[in-house]
Amino acid sequence: MSLGLAVARVEQPYRVAGRRGPDRAPALDDAWRVVVEALKTTLGTNLPIVAGGRSSGARVACRTAADTGAAGVLCLAFPLQPRARAGAAPRPSRQPELDSVTVPVLVVQGERDPFGMPDEVPGRIVVRVPDDHSLRRAAGAVGVAVTDWLPQLLD
Repeated sequence: MSLGLAVARVEQPYRVAGRRGPDRAPALDDAWRVVVEALKTTLGTNLPIVAGGRSSGARVACRTAADTGAAGVLCLAFPLQPRARAGAAPRPSRQPELDSVTVPVLVVQGERDPFGMPDEVPGRIVVRVPDDHSLRRAAGAVGVAVTDWLPQLLD
């Protein structure tokens, strides 16, 4: 099914640099804003942008949605609850990052994701797929969820 959309796949800066661990959130967010501005310059500013990403990239999309003028946010495997470090107190939930988004959000989450399951609330659809955080075994279900949601978002 063709939706008549352009997709830009963006590699996170730390991956491009060959590092395994992500940069701090402000650096990731700044890099994303630069990418979105470049896309707007190339494709035109009148096209709606659906920001999205998987895991850390989903968090970036949420945190920058307002700044980039996103029409919607697509979160694949949003890491809601960080893993606890041995001997340390539990780390705070990342729920506020999702809750801060004021445009429609689709979260596609593995039902066995060790990072938790976000709540569905008005403006946020959560689709559970039979997988874990990787979403590798549920690629077809992920595709269906996204292609069902995008036309509704862009109407």
